[in-house]
Amino acid sequence: VQLQASGGGLVQAGGSLRLSCAASGLSLNDNYAGWFRQAPGKERERVSCIMRRGGLTYHTDSVMGRFTVSRDIAQNTMYLQMNNLKPEDTAVYYCVADKNGWGRCPRGAHTASWGQGTQVTVSS
Repeated sequence: VQLQASGGGLVQAGGSLRLSCAASGLSLNDNYAGWFRQAPGKERERVSCIMRRGGLTYHTDSVMGRFTVSRDIAQNTMYLQMNNLKPEDTAVYYCVADKNGWGRCPRGAHTASWGQGTQVTVSS
């Protein structure tokens, strides 16, 4: 099982980035999938998630209306479109897939698969 995250980078406040997470060895459609992030000195948080099969989504309050999570079943790839980025969005972003869920999100515990992380830096 492998999750390959890409698309991070340095962007000015107000800009946009699109993160991608290509999965192999598992089907994103059969798993809870999502994006977590961790900023220096802060706890890891769930950002945006998409439920298995039905595709219902979740976004944490701080990104609501700015971020959109989506999934291409044929490509077995998950995306996170991030618009109107803010400096407080700066973090390492991880894609996660898990057969076990927490609400609409991956539980993220021992049954989860994690990508390697991609750095997003938003300058003011």
